[in-house]
Amino acid sequence: MLKWFLRRWIDRFERTWNYDASYLRDVLDADPRAMLMFSKAAAIGRYCKDVPLAAFSAAGLVGSMAEDCGPCTQLGIDMAQQGGVDPAILRAVVARDFRAMPDDVALAVRFADASLAHAPEADGLREEVVRRWGKRALVSLSFVLTAARLYPTLKYAMGHGKSCTRLTIGGQTSPVLHEVTKAA
Repeated sequence: MLKWFLRRWIDRFERTWNYDASYLRDVLDADPRAMLMFSKAAAIGRYCKDVPLAAFSAAGLVGSMAEDCGPCTQLGIDMAQQGGVDPAILRAVVARDFRAMPDDVALAVRFADASLAHAPEADGLREEVVRRWGKRALVSLSFVLTAARLYPTLKYAMGHGKSCTRLTIGGQTSPVLHEVTKAA
């Protein structure tokens, strides 16, 4: 019964988001409890407190792009747009065009990039996040960054990873500049 319910959930998710979740089917086929455990771990990515949605979404995109997962990045873009994030902001995040980002989004992107790089600049950016939005916002950004990397890691480990090559944002499709995502 659990397997049937989870399979229907995966089917609905795929239809809703036009997303291939065959890696989740593989987990489910191996062990339904493993699927439940993964979904519990991934749930941290839904904790969004005290931080603007655009900044939260941007940090998640930075995480999925760092793992070079095109379908995961596209899903993050689609979910952000569905939540009301302006496509122009998402394009700026993907291109790392800081001049085109609102200040709060630029802060989240810089913080996410520095955190992933284990860069010393992360300390000052972390302090700015807490000063601007509070400790729950720091947890929110940290969680979404972590969760965004869970999916690509699982997908690549299970043989389902797909490189980031093209993204569609607000109806416009453009190639991904890997030197931007790798250097960021």
